[in-house]
Amino acid sequence: MARMDEVEVVVAHSERATLRVGDVYLKVDGDAAHADIEAQAMALAPVPTPTVLWRQPPVLAIATVPGRALGVLGEPSPASPAAWAATGATIRGLHEAPLPPWAGPTLEEVTADLDRECSWLLANKVLPADVVRRNRDIAQAALRPWAPVFIHGDLQTLHVFVEDDDVVGIIDWSEASCGDAMFDLAIVTLGQEDRLDDLLAGYGEGADRQVIRAWWSLRSLTAARWLITHGFDPDAPGSEFDVLRARMQAP
Repeated sequence: MARMDEVEVVVAHSERATLRVGDVYLKVDGDAAHADIEAQAMALAPVPTPTVLWRQPPVLAIATVPGRALGVLGEPSPASPAAWAATGATIRGLHEAPLPPWAGPTLEEVTADLDRECSWLLANKVLPADVVRRNRDIAQAALRPWAPVFIHGDLQTLHVFVEDDDVVGIIDWSEASCGDAMFDLAIVTLGQEDRLDDLLAGYGEGADRQVIRAWWSLRSLTAARWLITHGFDPDAPGSEFDVLRARMQAP
């Protein structure tokens, strides 16, 4: 158990901050809508989520979850194939749940965002032009109509906690919405391409590998500017820029 007299800054940027005090996480968000969505999503999702202890805008207090994270972007996942399969089965359960009562980004909005961010990357020479253009071409496969499902919306490996090869908690639901199932599958395997087979063994039928790979490119392209302007490094080993560069060698 963490000491109650210690305050740990888990993440902090201009939009929100997360602090840990003992076994309690305090999420402070400048946009009250994020906290509203997070609390509602955790109440609706038929998967393991943290317990909400109290809420006093702009703060949401939640309990810690047991286990350890499925992985960290830029590092090989320490989780077993069985834990990855359990993650796939858990995601399937979420995707088969009733839709939340709020919408997510539309296809038109996703397309406009992708084109805007690619233009920014090219104009600022953040990446070689051929890397941006190649990944923009790959991303096109994700830009098709999808049947909306209940998605987590930010299903990084750091947000999935496993113990004894079972999923015991999924955290950070502020981006939950109606969206493309393949997006969740892509985010949890971003930078963990070698674990896709294990994940899909648990997820079951209906996954489109080409679309998942397209979302790897799309997510990495559209996240770059936000990461840079909020003090994160998408060029760290194994991170978004490595994901984009890897696509240059992909068939």
